[in-house]
Amino acid sequence: MTRDSQGFTLVELLVALFIFALISAAGTALLAFGVEARARTSERLDEIAAMTRLRALLTADLAQAAPRLWRDENGNRQPAFSSDGTGLTLVRRGWRNDGGAARASLQRVRWQVSGGRLERVTAAMVDGAAPNPPAPVLVGVTQFRLRTLVAGQWADGWQPLVADALPEAVEVVVTTDRQPELTQLFLVGPGRTP
Repeated sequence: MTRDSQGFTLVELLVALFIFALISAAGTALLAFGVEARARTSERLDEIAAMTRLRALLTADLAQAAPRLWRDENGNRQPAFSSDGTGLTLVRRGWRNDGGAARASLQRVRWQVSGGRLERVTAAMVDGAAPNPPAPVLVGVTQFRLRTLVAGQWADGWQPLVADALPEAVEVVVTTDRQPELTQLFLVGPGRTP
């Protein structure tokens, strides 16, 4: 018999199997890396989307802020805009009424942190209504600070001298357990300032 008709030797088969094993291991490692990269990318995109939603909601609420007093569930008058430096409450214009419900286009909104979640709490009516269940906007919040700009001066809270006054701008600082500190500035809708 000639060498061409004998086939492969055991050493040649072992070398071929070794090369195949190396290629398979490299392919598996690349596939695992690709799956992990895709999962991390998806998580990061979700975080960016949450921050984008936060910015859009805050922009809409603050740009539509109305200098309108409101009454709490006990009938006590509350200022149009208030902030203690860690949360804020305001009345905003422009609440869409697609269903044609018997209500105003004004909406009372509260931004607060509870249990590591930044929540947006609304009320069905501006005056006297109990707040709706909170809607989480951002999770894993470790810090949420607010400062207001009035007459060119920044202050940590906002308790107006005139009840229907609005600040000129609001600075929001948000830190989450997965993202560094993010500072955003928002103009506040037109209104009477002190």
